[in-house]
Parts: sequence; C-alpha cells; structure tokens
Amino acid sequence: MMPSSTGLSLIGEHPSIAALRELITRVARSKAQTVLIYGETGTGKGLVARMIHQLSTRAAAEFIDINCAAIPAQLLESELFGHERGAFTGAVGQKAGLIEAANGGTLFLDEVRELDPVMQAKILTLLDNRRFRRVGAVKPIHVDVRFIAATNKILLGEVNAGHFRDDLYYRLQVIAVNIPPLRERGDDVFLLAEHALASYNASHGSRMRHFAPEVEDIFRRYRWPGNVRELENLLERICLLEDGERIEVAHLPQRILREVGLAPGAGMAVAASPAPGGYHQATARFQRELIAAALRAAGGQVGVAAQGLGLSRHALRHQMARLDMGGPDQA
Repeated sequence: MMPSSTGLSLIGEHPSIAALRELITRVARSKAQTVLIYGETGTGKGLVARMIHQLSTRAAAEFIDINCAAIPAQLLESELFGHERGAFTGAVGQKAGLIEAANGGTLFLDEVRELDPVMQAKILTLLDNRRFRRVGAVKPIHVDVRFIAATNKILLGEVNAGHFRDDLYYRLQVIAVNIPPLRERGDDVFLLAEHALASYNASHGSRMRHFAPEVEDIFRRYRWPGNVRELENLLERICLLEDGERIEVAHLPQRILREVGLAPGAGMAVAASPAPGGYHQATARFQRELIAAALRAAGGQVGVAAQGLGLSRHALRHQMARLDMGGPDQA
C-alpha cells in the first residue's frame, strides 16, 4: 500500500494499481477540466475522484459529488443548476445549485450514463462554455469547475446504442481513467482484506485477524463481481456476526462456495459431520480429488493441469504442497 499525502489511498501492490496511482497524480496536477472514470460497480470510482481532487490545486475548494441515478430527473436540473424564486411551484426563494457550490473545485457526476437526454444536452453546453443559467434565470453564471464523470458501463457502447450523446461522450473522454476489477489484481485481495479487518476490528470490537488456508484459496478463485465493496461488506458481516480470530469456510455465504464449486449442488457431496474439522476435511478431500482429476486429464503435466483449473502453475504447486500431494512435474 502506498498512501497519498491526502490520507486517501489505493491499497494494492499489483502493477495495474501502481500505474493507476501514477495516472491519478498526473491527471490531478494537469489542467484537464474534464475526466472520465471507468470501473465496474464497487471498484472505487468515488475514491479515485476524491484523490484527483485532493492532489490538485483545487483541494482547498469544494468537492461536490452527486449520483445521477439517485435523483429523479425532474429534480436534477434544480439540484445542479439552482433556481430563481418563482421558477416553478414550490420555488419560494432563490437557490444556488451544486455547480455553483463547486466553483473553484470539483464536481463529481457519478453514474453519468443515467442522465436523461435533456440533461445531457445541458451538461454539454456547460462543459463547452463554462456558463449556465439557474432555472428561471436570464443572466448566465460563469464557473471554474473541474468535472469528473464516472460510469460502470462502456460509454461508447451506450453511444452506439443511442442511449448517450456522442458529442458529450467525446467531450468527457479527453482523459479516461480505468480502474481494474478486483479479480484482475492477484493477491491484492488479501491486502485489501487485511486492511478491512483491521478497520472492522477497531470499529466493531471483533477479533478476526487470520484466514483459513481454504478461505485464501476460495478468495483467489472467486471472481468478486461486486469488487472491493463486496469484499468489504462480506468481511464486515463476518466481523459483526462471527466469533473467533480466524475466518473459516463455514463463515462464507453459499453463493460464493457455489461459484467456486465447493457447495452442495455444485458437484461436491459433503457428508454432514458433527466432528470438529469435518467440513474442512471434506473440503480438502474434494480439492485433492479435483486436482488429481486435472492431473490425470493432463497426463501428469502440472502446467497443463493448472491451465485447466484456472490457476497459475505456482498456485497449483502451492495447493499440492498444502494438500500433501506429491508427484513429478512433467511439464
């Protein structure tokens, strides 16, 4: 982990995260007025936007974030642009919008894809001339704002499908920042998990500090569709509801075990046993059988078997050693 001077940081040692940290710094210190962040749900788009703001010369001004999907379309214009008294029913006074509040700083438009066509046109006009009018106003207002937009969808695909304006897309796409999904970050999952456990231990008074070897294996194989947010939510639930100092397979939800093939109904028969360690012994037995079958199919070649299992050669060798499975490597 390499914390930033702002107190915000991207935790991880994977090369893709190191490159992302460097790009964030370069973008923050540039004069770019529009930035587009791509990332799957839960990857940390809001964190990246805040880091760009805090590392920039705008850090002393406001960082205003708004989720474009969370505010009804009929209210969003007034929230962003503000309104004059009497502009519509209920407008009993003048109100400055979030764009004015962000003057000199940064406005973060999360889920920008959810803007309706009318708002897309208004945002495009604002980006082009840095001027806007409050709802019901005549006189335009000039602002100096860096706009950061974020989406979990590939916007070019939305443009081709007719869901997003092509001119707004190209206006936002001046600088694009891509956040890698957790499944592509290797052992960063454990750095993130350890950081989250330390935080939840402090806030919830739990004692969870370690992972059973079987859990580590599952964490490596699971694809984490909800990314970092899913990992953090899982660990917080365990810290709140479970006792002990080690996270066990039994603490994990069935949906995760099913995806990695370790739950009943996913190709593994688990014999119920009241004896301590019964579940873990059954898990280890299944893993030995799975690896043995892959090795047989690969003619004993560890490299080929690893590919069939979706593991690296090193990871398969590690699992074989942990499970006391010997045998020559004929790869």
